[in-house]
Amino acid sequence: MATQVTNYQCPACTGPLHYAGASGKLECEYCGSAYDVAEIEKLYAEKEAAAETQAAAAAVEAEELGEDQGEYTANGESWSPEGMKAYSCPSCGAELVCDETTAATSCPYCGNPSIVPGQFTDMRKPDYVLPFRLDKKAAEEALRKYYKGKKLLPRAFSAENHIQEIKGVYVPFWLYDGEADADVSYAATRVFTTTRGNERITTTEHYQVRRSGTVHFEGIPVDASSKMPDEHMDSIEPFDYSDLKPFSTAYLPGYLADKYDEDAEKCADRADQRARATALNVMSNSVKGYATCIPTHENVRLRRGRVKYALMPVWMLSTQWKGQNFLFAMNGQTGKLIGDLPISRGRLLGWFAGISLPLMAVLYLLLGG
Repeated sequence: MATQVTNYQCPACTGPLHYAGASGKLECEYCGSAYDVAEIEKLYAEKEAAAETQAAAAAVEAEELGEDQGEYTANGESWSPEGMKAYSCPSCGAELVCDETTAATSCPYCGNPSIVPGQFTDMRKPDYVLPFRLDKKAAEEALRKYYKGKKLLPRAFSAENHIQEIKGVYVPFWLYDGEADADVSYAATRVFTTTRGNERITTTEHYQVRRSGTVHFEGIPVDASSKMPDEHMDSIEPFDYSDLKPFSTAYLPGYLADKYDEDAEKCADRADQRARATALNVMSNSVKGYATCIPTHENVRLRRGRVKYALMPVWMLSTQWKGQNFLFAMNGQTGKLIGDLPISRGRLLGWFAGISLPLMAVLYLLLGG
């Protein structure tokens, strides 16, 4: 029977394949074989098509059954009211339970990377994928370096087994093209100082400066997943678009992947804000030779162009500590990272005591105690 899940297995030994950024190939961790993406695409084309067909049939059956009947099963796929989905692993038959937006995961029992091609049948498929360039080892090393020197970090948070929980995720992004026509006026000044005898004379000249022009944008990135904090995804930019590849699920094995749950129209406001701010910055930077320059009038007209859909590589560690959520994210292509860190109250008190006691002793001596 057809399945909605595809396992990418080594043609030589049936071991799990994973995409390796260093070689740009799909590699087998058991026998060491390596395959070009195009080679694996061709090999698995029939299975991909069968999985998409099965997913479409399941969606039709689900619609006929309705969504108010609690948990049910249709064509081998289960739904629950919590928005989770369950699939059967083609390799070992184990149940794979994942979020309803998950497009790539791995079986917790046999370890085989599992792709769900049907996740892209009921909505727009990605136009591009930016493959991982940095592997998990590089991400773990970056996290250790980030933790280093953080004396107030709880020991359990920086433990080795915790660092190894980092996951590679293909995050959905919208890439917006467009133009911004900017017309800005500034109140500017120039200041001159002259000396006449014992007098020092300062002269301030006032000017009205105007700048206008058109700024072109290509690929303004906005993450399309409600699960990803926008400020973290913005902070690990930029991505090098020269490495973008036409989308293929063959780049996904070995990583997690999500499809978008926020459409291009919903995310467009964030792209517009960034385009407007950049256009104003370009105008401001062109005003030179003045002591002060204050905008008095700003008019920016935006024109949206093509919108592309891409999956971007991110190494992530999401965890909880004392009831709070903490997230570490690293650009899987460039290595740029950002992270939230907790503070150990015990270490903080120890650090404060280590400073305050010597300080109190010095004050005691100075005050003649």
